[in-house]
Amino acid sequence: MDTVTVSPKFQVVIPRRVREKLGIRAGQKVQVVLFQGRLELIPVEPVKKLRGYLAGLDSNVERDEDRL
Repeated sequence: MDTVTVSPKFQVVIPRRVREKLGIRAGQKVQVVLFQGRLELIPVEPVKKLRGYLAGLDSNVERDEDRL
């Protein structure tokens, strides 16, 4: 388990091993979530990277007559 230190400006450095494993780049945004008394950092993925995420999903849904 990696340990980081909070700077006087309340900054932390994400350890290299973690950055590389998650593919986090300099300037990338992360969401900060407070969950059950702990902080979680969640990398924000650009919308373009999510293209094709739902590939193969059956979009042929039966519609009510009034919604055609």
